[in-house]
Amino acid sequence: MSGAQKFVYRFGAGKADGSAEMRELLGGKGANLAEMSNLGLPVPPGFTITTEVCNGYYANGKKMPEGLVDQVDESVRYIGETVGATLGDATNPLLVSVRSGSRASMPGMMDTILNLGLNDETVEGLAIRSGDRRFAYDSYRRFIQMYSNVVLDVKHENFEEILEHYKHQNGYDLDTDITADDWRTLIEQYKAVVQRKLGKPFPQNIEEQLWGAISAVFDSWNNARAIKYRELNHIPESWGTAVNVQAMVFGNRGDTSATGVAFTRNPSTGDGRLYGEFLVNAQGEDVVAGIRTPQNITEVARVEAGSDKPSLETVMPEAFKEFVAICHTLENHYRDMQDIEFTIQEGKLWMLQCRNGKRTTPAALRIAVDMANEGLISREDAISRIEAAQLDQLLHPTIDPKAKRNILTIGLPASPGAASGEIVFSPDDAEKLKALGKSVILVRNETSPEDIHGMHAAAGILTARGGMTSHAAVVARGMGRPCVSGASALRINAELKTVTASGVTLKEGDIITIDGSTGQVIQGEVAMRQPELTGDFAKLMEWADVVRRMKVRTNADTPRDAEQARKFGAEGIGLCRTEHMFFDTDRIMAMREMIVATDTDGRRTALAKILPMQRQDFIELFEIMQGLPVTIRLLDPPLHEFLPHGHTEIVELAQSLDIDPATLRARVNQLTEQNPMLGHRGCRLAITYPEIAEMQAAAIFEAAVEAGKRTGKPVVPEIMVPLIATKKELDIIKDIIVRVANDVQLATATKIDYQVGTMIELPRAALRAGEIAETAEFFSFGTNDLTQTTYGISRDDSGAFLGDYLKAGIYSADPFVSIDTVGVGELVKLASERGRATRDKLKLGICGEHGGDPASIAFCETIGLDYVSCSPFRVPVARLAAAQAAIASKKASNKNLEDR
Repeated sequence: MSGAQKFVYRFGAGKADGSAEMRELLGGKGANLAEMSNLGLPVPPGFTITTEVCNGYYANGKKMPEGLVDQVDESVRYIGETVGATLGDATNPLLVSVRSGSRASMPGMMDTILNLGLNDETVEGLAIRSGDRRFAYDSYRRFIQMYSNVVLDVKHENFEEILEHYKHQNGYDLDTDITADDWRTLIEQYKAVVQRKLGKPFPQNIEEQLWGAISAVFDSWNNARAIKYRELNHIPESWGTAVNVQAMVFGNRGDTSATGVAFTRNPSTGDGRLYGEFLVNAQGEDVVAGIRTPQNITEVARVEAGSDKPSLETVMPEAFKEFVAICHTLENHYRDMQDIEFTIQEGKLWMLQCRNGKRTTPAALRIAVDMANEGLISREDAISRIEAAQLDQLLHPTIDPKAKRNILTIGLPASPGAASGEIVFSPDDAEKLKALGKSVILVRNETSPEDIHGMHAAAGILTARGGMTSHAAVVARGMGRPCVSGASALRINAELKTVTASGVTLKEGDIITIDGSTGQVIQGEVAMRQPELTGDFAKLMEWADVVRRMKVRTNADTPRDAEQARKFGAEGIGLCRTEHMFFDTDRIMAMREMIVATDTDGRRTALAKILPMQRQDFIELFEIMQGLPVTIRLLDPPLHEFLPHGHTEIVELAQSLDIDPATLRARVNQLTEQNPMLGHRGCRLAITYPEIAEMQAAAIFEAAVEAGKRTGKPVVPEIMVPLIATKKELDIIKDIIVRVANDVQLATATKIDYQVGTMIELPRAALRAGEIAETAEFFSFGTNDLTQTTYGISRDDSGAFLGDYLKAGIYSADPFVSIDTVGVGELVKLASERGRATRDKLKLGICGEHGGDPASIAFCETIGLDYVSCSPFRVPVARLAAAQAAIASKKASNKNLEDR
């Protein structure tokens, strides 16, 4: 960085150096403060230090760049001149806040410092100038506590203990009961804690305070909770954070002052009414920390909540009226629901932040559909607004309305959905039990940003304190976790690990259910109901289906899976794994009989028992799909997987098959492979045992004939040969399939339309796709195995080291979750091009786990695949992601035309 570089951008007083388009440089908070300033809204003046400074700070061993100090000094003077005060002045002190600001919203994950500029001298100046000594000393004690915690690493619990003890000793219930003299006494105790912990006094030099705060905010970009949040939300470390320094406005200046958080629409339900909370005579952290229960902003919300505390609309009607108008302005300007922080100082409204608000998935759907219907955004905008992966939140159970509910208490419905699980009281325990496969409910008095890992591990979150905009509520909504907050009847004893409500005491490990849509806390496990595509969800999916190009199929092996997928809009089956049909109790014996047979006749005898079972399976699938395409993969896994390996099981099986146990053990040993994923499986089984392919083909074709008669719709099965590496393998097996098809057609006097294709899951098959397409009528990319064989990594064993690779930045994403577009994806692209060069109407699809991943689906759109196939519960995700990919492709194409 050179000294000439612009590191600092100013805002306020109706103008700004930056704008909303400069998000990458100014971060989300800084860009939006600039934008609100340019719109002429009442924004306290300030400046933003860019994200480039943050990156340079880390690159240069945590040193500030040359020239930054001068630019900051000039901008601090600008703030002082604008508000008529001076930083560090003993008689007329300027106070500022120092806040973080990543380009992606990370609520509560990084550090903030308020009231900076106070010391033993300036606090007296603030007291005299404001005429309110209590306010001045309250602000000073807040600053000492916050600065000591964030910058000096003196834990805030040290100060909370002193405060609670003092209140108890003096008979005070609330912080607002404490007088100016009380605060002065407490401040001395606070400073003594700092002296004792650090061996030096609390800093009185204002410049030292400012640079300590700026450095601490940059440092918080890499604190544990921020790193975890970035990991969970796929936010790159390279983005960095900006720092925003802004003149303080005070919501704690008495009963004509307040602070609050609001959303222009309800972030839980999407309802179009203003939604929010505030506190009189408070600062911002009081609202989000959940320490005091806040009041409703609107009178309607107060009545609905049954609150006896007055609304902002009643308490400060003029400020409320101005605030409503500003909310309308911001939502129309950004064309999205806004999350707004504000302060009212002695009746004067100030806007401190706006951003696109985090919301639950049901709310996101309603807001998108409503805004499109209102004409605020287009239908394509509405489709693009929803994070496809978030739809997963809607595709899980809710409480059955008919279920009996043993309600312990009712809190606030902070994040919708329902969950049952074991009670845990610490985030660490939540994470440990989740790793053991347990479902847990994290129960806390209130959550803090340090709890992020436990909140992510928990199935649901329950807090005794906090409102609808508390940390627990906001983070839970963003994660899609059900949450009940502010359940004030709960009595939590973290030491004894018990929670009491309605006279019932539960201990850690007991089961509860929470309903984040009603706020109910229920004893025991409650019956759940499966989700459906209705209302706004169904409407958005209709719009998505109109614009998407790719089809969406499902991976389904059973009628149940197929029926569920059809309800979610699947347009066929892209992968039916026939081996799963062999593991039923009534079939496994015939399968084992076939495997241990010593000759072809013995195998055919056993397969004859299996054929009618397979045929019935396929009839059911064909009937459910009602003429939609069904791709059936021939037997894929190695045969040893169907056999027992323990001594007792081998003896029992030998007796049932009437063979010598030693003979069976020898057969098991013969079939067991060192590396079965690369062994005798897939097409190699059909080469060695062609009778297996014959039986499966017969079952498929006979089922197609029968299902066609029953449904009256033509059934066109697609038979997929797995794991081929050469054209010759496919030729041999296709000859078997064609021969069987001819036999069935002749026997039934029925013409059968069918296709024979292959699963491209080996690099060699991708490279030789041109010649393979001479035989194959379709390719389905099995990206699970293609990723394994390309990387040389087993997805079953990679968990031991994959996390290290992701942390080290070797992989930007788990290649088994999101397709490696430049490696595995390049093979898919190459195979598609070479295959279609040979057969121009070659059908191309993908059926690995990547078929339900939005990023992978976007890649499939760019290379022109015909369809993706995914698990039933991912079908809506894939439908929306395919539509978003089509919209993005269209925009990119239009931009290319414009650039020309």
